[in-house]
Amino acid sequence: SVDERTVSGTFEKLVQVIPTEGGTIDNVDVWGKRKFAYEIDKKTEGIYIVLTFTSKPETAQELDRQLGLNESVMRTKLMRLDEK
Repeated sequence: SVDERTVSGTFEKLVQVIPTEGGTIDNVDVWGKRKFAYEIDKKTEGIYIVLTFTSKPETAQELDRQLGLNESVMRTKLMRLDEK
């Protein structure tokens, strides 16, 4: 079963690539455990986290790669925000 405490440690390790590569983590919004819109790998719920960060494109690609390799990460979506 997915637990927010377990996810927190895994998440913190994964996002370290951002400051390590000179980027900044601007905001972390943990939505908590929610039901999926549809079943994913025989699971119906998971913990949603929205991360806003500033980095070079290569850093974002590396983060996306690492998230994709981690078995506890069900889905990812990387979006580029317009500059303000």
